[in-house]
Amino acid sequence: MTAAPGDNDDAPRQDTHDEKTRHLAHTWEEARQAAFDCAVPIPPGRVPLQQALGRTLAEDITALQEMPHYASSAMDGWAVNGSGPWILAEAGQRLAPHQASPIVTGGLIPAGAKAVLRSESAVLGTDDDGLPVLMVGGGARPGEPKNGQHIRKAGEEAAVGDVLVKAGVTLNPAHLAVAALSGHDDLLVQGKPVVKLLLTGSEVVTHGLPAPGQVRDTFGPQLAAVVEMLGGIPAGQEKIGDSYEDWLTALEDVAEPGGEVPAVVPADVVITTGGTGRSGTDHLRQAVAELGGRLVIDGIAMRPGHPAVLAELPDGRFVLGLPGNPLAAMMALSTVGAPLLAALGHGSMPEIQEVPSGTTIEPDPGRTRLIPFRLLYGMASPAQHTGPGMMRGLASAHGVMVVPPHGVQLGEAVPAFALPWGPPLATGEKPGTKAKTPARAARKAGSKPAAPAGPVDWSALLG
Repeated sequence: MTAAPGDNDDAPRQDTHDEKTRHLAHTWEEARQAAFDCAVPIPPGRVPLQQALGRTLAEDITALQEMPHYASSAMDGWAVNGSGPWILAEAGQRLAPHQASPIVTGGLIPAGAKAVLRSESAVLGTDDDGLPVLMVGGGARPGEPKNGQHIRKAGEEAAVGDVLVKAGVTLNPAHLAVAALSGHDDLLVQGKPVVKLLLTGSEVVTHGLPAPGQVRDTFGPQLAAVVEMLGGIPAGQEKIGDSYEDWLTALEDVAEPGGEVPAVVPADVVITTGGTGRSGTDHLRQAVAELGGRLVIDGIAMRPGHPAVLAELPDGRFVLGLPGNPLAAMMALSTVGAPLLAALGHGSMPEIQEVPSGTTIEPDPGRTRLIPFRLLYGMASPAQHTGPGMMRGLASAHGVMVVPPHGVQLGEAVPAFALPWGPPLATGEKPGTKAKTPARAARKAGSKPAAPAGPVDWSALLG
């Protein structure tokens, strides 16, 4: 049988703790459900139009005034009263019969005006007394200008109180333009979680080539973007030190006495990196306890990512503690963060599908394994380079297999989920349905399937 990539994970199993720290970790399924169930959807709130793009509208957009709210010109030209020739008047003044005044597109139609004569349909001349007058000419059409021609009437698009956009839609740029035209400065939208990032690690550098003992920051460039893909609103990130005091201060998130109130919106979720282990240098659990919080999830029976922690503070904020290794962190974020953000943002539990396994993966009793995979000939084959500290395999993956503790056989259907930045899984299978393996497809076509030649590991073909 083939061992799953990343089996050299040197993170301790949950049964290696001493009796004082031993606890029963959640299974992968339990952790997802606990993260989803612990959160209550965030109530609707008003946001400025500039921040409403992509949000779900919580109440109808109605016209606060007529649209357009005044009669305006649809052309550059002349506002005229009656038939020509017209005596010229000052722009904007009330027009008496046989008077005209210059007007631009969108300009307010002056009182008394009956139509707009296009610039290209007008010529300036003089009357018998040598006074300037406006006459029809140039490219004018027969009968131009007709009464009401080239005038945009007030209220022709909407009357006051008309419903312009119904609640429940995802707001696009055109919706925002309609809202602005109808007089709105902000809109009531469904709640969406605001997420603050706390990044730790004194050995982490943000640019250049790291020296021995240093590592490049992998969370800064990606974590906020992934949070947004999962339905959160990134509210900045902060680099903190590794001491307990640094952790406690960062999680307290209160203004200093006499200090200024932060300009950013308070976070609904705080995501931390590192500090989720059980050594003397890991402070997340202690800081949560001192702040009066409770642990919702304290470890998950999975690899990578088993030290993940989800806590709730007395002020209602959630703290999601991700392991320090980048792949382990992303798997913990997919397992716990995705359901949590979905629940807070009025969403549903992230979908799990099934894919046929392209290899046999041996059992790992007591732990679920999350394995990035690539689809090869319609089957999921484990990607290369998927150790807990690696990102290369995930970068080239099509999705993540959720391998149960009893392992999986070649061709057997295995649960899987798509990546936040990738398309839906092409198989379309959901748990409880039979995967469309080559043998099943052959039976459906009426042909005899070829006998398997034994366990096959296609991962070497992936490069």
